[in-house]
Amino acid sequence: MTVRRIFHIQPGTDGGTERFFVTLADAFAERGIEQAFAIRSGRAWRQEVEGFGEIREGQFLRRTPGGMFDLWRLHRAIRAFQPDAIMAWRAPAARLIPRDVAAAKIVRLGDYPRHVRHFAGLDAVVCNNPSIARHIEELGWQGDAPIISNFSRPVAGAPISRAELDAPEGAFVVCGAGRFTKVKGFDLLIEAIAQVPGVYLWLVGDGPEADALLWQAEDLGVSDRVRFAGWRDDPTEVIGAADAFVLPSRDEPLGNALIEAWRVGVPSVASMTDGPNWYAEDGRDVLLVPVGDAGAIAGAVRRLVEDGGLRGRLVEGARTTLSKRFDRGGVVDAYLALFDGINAGRT
Repeated sequence: MTVRRIFHIQPGTDGGTERFFVTLADAFAERGIEQAFAIRSGRAWRQEVEGFGEIREGQFLRRTPGGMFDLWRLHRAIRAFQPDAIMAWRAPAARLIPRDVAAAKIVRLGDYPRHVRHFAGLDAVVCNNPSIARHIEELGWQGDAPIISNFSRPVAGAPISRAELDAPEGAFVVCGAGRFTKVKGFDLLIEAIAQVPGVYLWLVGDGPEADALLWQAEDLGVSDRVRFAGWRDDPTEVIGAADAFVLPSRDEPLGNALIEAWRVGVPSVASMTDGPNWYAEDGRDVLLVPVGDAGAIAGAVRRLVEDGGLRGRLVEGARTTLSKRFDRGGVVDAYLALFDGINAGRT
């Protein structure tokens, strides 16, 4: 059996998981697969999937009369669509999949769930790195847990000009990108930049820590070298204009932003969290630093500032890693093979 229809349940907000969701939906559409979507109301990325299939908005996870009505409408829409596969994004969304529909039922995980009770009745839990698979097995999941990682979106356009973010043409610019939350470690990156005179920092994103980061830059006396670029649908247009990229996370199951930096050929630094520890190698495609160590980040940035040859070697190594681990066609093939295998087992 060949998969022809996929129904996505994506109740997320705005972040790396949602960016990859849009990218994978685009790749499925290229294969001629019909898709339908259930998403949270008011998402900024809604327009990016509008051309791929019908979209239903609602508050499907809320246990309120309105949320329960949205869930009833969702189940009715799934049955009418008659999908070959139903794909939930994030652990809580797994409980929204109707178990009586004859389709491959999976949830895709990009982080570590607190429990596995939502996964009962699923055919597989797709993990984007081995540490997540080990985690759910420790929580009691005994079903299939294939590792299918991410790939970055195609580079859409040219990098921005330095003038757009008011950085001198000759300055060395470091970029960070992601949700402004404590776990992403942007406070560590600002602290590191304060230790490297003359280096500018561009931060792409938004989130609950935005004001705290602004005040931190002021307190450390580096606000004249730190630029907040805001949320971007395509952060690579900013990343690609920088001289280096840093992923300073305190916890990172994969690191989509690092993969995007590699895609646009920017030498990078990353903390030794689960994702980079799995697929990257210090000195070959990235400079790895201890988690939570602003001084180590500063030291790695200094190395990149001082050594153009190192920057070139890291870019070349990253290009090789991308082709081996994060190939667009290979990831899509893996999902379709998974769906076909599940459905074949029912016949």
